[in-house]
Amino acid sequence: MKYDAVIIGSGLGGLVCGSLLSQAGRSVLVLERQVQPGGCMQSYRRNGYTFDTGLHYIGGLQEGQKLHSIFSHLGLMRLPWHQLDGEAFDRITIAGQTFDFAQGYDRFVEKLSTHFPHQQAALRNYVEMLQQVDAVPLGSDEIFTRFGVNAYDYLKQTFTDDLLINVLSGSSLKMELCKESLPLYVFAHGQSSYIQSSWRLAGDGNMLVRQLTNNIQSNGGRVICKNEVEELVEEDGRIVMARCRNGEVYEGSIFISDIHPAATFDLVKESTHLKRLFRRRIGSLPNTFGMLTVSLVLKPGVLSYFNYNHFVYQKPDVWTFYKDNTQIGGLMVSVRKPEDDSLHARVVDLLTPLPLTAMEPWKDTRLGHRDAGYEAFKNKMADACVQLAETVLPGLASMVEQRYVSTPLTWRDYTLTPDGSAYGIQKDSRNLIMTMLSPRTPIPNLLLTGQNLMLHGVEGVTMTAMQTCGEILGQEYINKIINS
Repeated sequence: MKYDAVIIGSGLGGLVCGSLLSQAGRSVLVLERQVQPGGCMQSYRRNGYTFDTGLHYIGGLQEGQKLHSIFSHLGLMRLPWHQLDGEAFDRITIAGQTFDFAQGYDRFVEKLSTHFPHQQAALRNYVEMLQQVDAVPLGSDEIFTRFGVNAYDYLKQTFTDDLLINVLSGSSLKMELCKESLPLYVFAHGQSSYIQSSWRLAGDGNMLVRQLTNNIQSNGGRVICKNEVEELVEEDGRIVMARCRNGEVYEGSIFISDIHPAATFDLVKESTHLKRLFRRRIGSLPNTFGMLTVSLVLKPGVLSYFNYNHFVYQKPDVWTFYKDNTQIGGLMVSVRKPEDDSLHARVVDLLTPLPLTAMEPWKDTRLGHRDAGYEAFKNKMADACVQLAETVLPGLASMVEQRYVSTPLTWRDYTLTPDGSAYGIQKDSRNLIMTMLSPRTPIPNLLLTGQNLMLHGVEGVTMTAMQTCGEILGQEYINKIINS
């Protein structure tokens, strides 16, 4: 059988593309190398508990907001979404001082203005900028001409209070803060939708994966796991088939890759379109840092559930703390919403950036084949995370019943993401054209999707998938979904 679309990789981008195309009547095949779909969105089980890898909260799901219409079209609004605290969806603690982010642009400004009254006008200008960025269509020239400036430079020019700059950036562990390169467009998108409205699932991220997979299958498509693509075969300047490691061959009219662009182009062994210089350029693009995740199961009844995320920093150095490999200087505390409406939390995640350089002794090892030194390193880092979290959750260490630790190496081995990167290719305000990639490739019927293109996160990847599908279904069709 020849499919209308063959999708390589079943991360969020691949599954959203598969859902949209199958709903539009196209025959779809999704090929996944792992035993289950989902990529960075999947959850895993240990001793009866489920833990998320990449999904902790999302923004913009209120009716009338951008993601609501798309998720409604995809059937994802049927999932048990739970809105976070309107007065404090994110709590930022820096060097012992705590600040709350409120939902709604006006309330956001009002709450922060109580701490920074001298910056109220600047805060209003800031949220006005966020709304302007949110209104810019993905792929628009405005991204490059107006909002492609350096994010840190913008903050320094807008605010005179360095502590406020750190506070506003404090929830940005969901991106890599790099003073030299982070574009304002990426920074603003990582903030705006959450201020509009913030939500978490009353359950695990696999709910979202299952719904998208069911969409594809109910529309006649297929999602095949344990089927790793080893080659994309080009004939007469077009990809004609995907050859898998198990010997299976799948033909298609359009091919969409949800894996890293460098890994995608490595699959095309011989091409008249992919020049050596182009391959080298894509392969040399730096990737964002990876994350250390400490997943905790707490004893029953010892910690009351709190309806917000807590970001904790030892010092007001939010933009640079992760560069010090000798200590844990900042982290995100995310609490799973109890599915039984209990008043007490059972699953808590602690997340902190961890550059691959911190794991140099083990970078050439693989999952299941690492020494005792690696386990000791993980436990040392996990202990440090718990210790920092105890500054806002006293006695946390004594509450723990089970603990599981993953590093960027874990992420790399499961997802084949170079360097175990959490957010894909590093976007660079100094070189936007080279680092904010289009879904199009030099091969006419090979498209890209996922977090490596323009935006990461649930909203960013979803919008990128819409842009990818717009290349096939037409932008007018996509706009009707977005604006419905």
